[in-house]
Amino acid sequence: MKTSLIAASAMFAALAMPIVANAGQASVPTSFTAEKCYGIAKAGLNDCQTVTHSCAGTATKDMDGASWIYVPAGTCDKIAGGATSPKA
Repeated sequence: MKTSLIAASAMFAALAMPIVANAGQASVPTSFTAEKCYGIAKAGLNDCQTVTHSCAGTATKDMDGASWIYVPAGTCDKIAGGATSPKA
């Protein structure tokens, strides 16, 4: 009886392993393309240097037209106030 239980448990584990291993992979994106989106960054949350400041996280005002953050490609134009090129 004990041997049968061990054999059944081993068989179940062997059959379940590929199913469990593939379960989490379906929702993981395989690639990510980003674009710069100007005019939507909050003060101190910009991603990189602009003509008005020298480093990431140094924007001094919200929604500065020269400050940008990375967003998924194709989404900047859908964000209110966002632009793919610097604003004057």
